[in-house]
Amino acid sequence: MVEMHRLERTAGRITLLLEWERIGEDYLIRLTGGMAHIGATALGIFDRESGRASSSVLTVPGHREDEIALLGARKLSGASRSATVFVVGIHLDDIKVKEIKEIITVSKEMIDELVNILQEE
Repeated sequence: MVEMHRLERTAGRITLLLEWERIGEDYLIRLTGGMAHIGATALGIFDRESGRASSSVLTVPGHREDEIALLGARKLSGASRSATVFVVGIHLDDIKVKEIKEIITVSKEMIDELVNILQEE
């Protein structure tokens, strides 16, 4: 049985949900908000030899979650010292620039909180 963990935060008019589960030694992580979907998916890899993490991203055309997915996959892979798949899909109708900035800020805070959790495991 897979154990799902989650963090939830509000960013203006939207609730963001960060969920993660282990798949063997690796992690599958999702960040969604509003109308959930897949906007971008990133793979984070941890190289034990160099001690460095890297990530690559695929983005659905017309979506802008790539920055969050790429950053999150790299940071979370480094923290967990394993491979991570990070799926991001956030949608808010009639979104304003101020709201986008707030969502990005809260998303990064949630990623940092999960980094701390993974480092303690």
